[in-house]
Amino acid sequence: MSKPGSLLGALAALVSVFVPAWQASAEEYVDVALVLAVDISRSMSPEELQIQRRGYAAAISSPEVVRAIELGAHGRIALMMFEWANENHARVIADWALIETQDDANRFASVVMEDQTRAQNRTSISGAIRHAAAFLNDVPFLADRRVIDISGDGPNNQGPPVLGARAAALEKGITINGLPLMTKGGVGFQFNIPDLDEYYRRCVTGGPGSFVIPVTNWDQFPDAVRRKLILEIGYRPPERERVIRAQFRVEEPYDCLVGEKIWKRLREQYYWDP
Repeated sequence: MSKPGSLLGALAALVSVFVPAWQASAEEYVDVALVLAVDISRSMSPEELQIQRRGYAAAISSPEVVRAIELGAHGRIALMMFEWANENHARVIADWALIETQDDANRFASVVMEDQTRAQNRTSISGAIRHAAAFLNDVPFLADRRVIDISGDGPNNQGPPVLGARAAALEKGITINGLPLMTKGGVGFQFNIPDLDEYYRRCVTGGPGSFVIPVTNWDQFPDAVRRKLILEIGYRPPERERVIRAQFRVEEPYDCLVGEKIWKRLREQYYWDP
């Protein structure tokens, strides 16, 4: 018969084998480690960028989001926010913070509003996913789930194809949710596609429980972000929410290189430099 000490030691060794490397240095349990990846490409106007910033701050500090955090198994989440555009641009706006109370949420929102956005060239969703996955790898908490919350107003048009970046993140157990901004007009309208929500669903999002919430009017933005955060924190959709579940059925192939093709066509048409 095995001694109790030997059995406990064997169980401890077995558990340690299955603990992911990204949890090794964690100090405290959280329900979710959530990265907010915010598009600041030049296709968005300064006014739109400011609406976006205010919308995130209002949603994070809303009583509904704080209540969703309080109802979690651990009653706390880890949150960080960065801005993305081209493949190499990943500017941290608010670094990893433990959000447990209304005061925590208010402080995070204040940090978001204290900063100023500076738009950048190009749209690399693949780069945004890669940077977000790296941030999640360094999260200083033990997270039950790891989620990338990515918003954007156009398809990938720079850097590696988005499917490869998505696959790499999913292999690490990361879920990717999308907030496609399908508003009309703007300086980058020529890069827009009419089915950006479908592009996000088919090419960008993935993982357990992943979803897409499209925004068709900027007036909808604050509420859409709030609802999205509640879904990500609570991991269950409220009834009658307009949510598109990602990758739910087998479908005809979708062209996930549509953004790269638009960029190539416009560059050739207007003789842009590579």
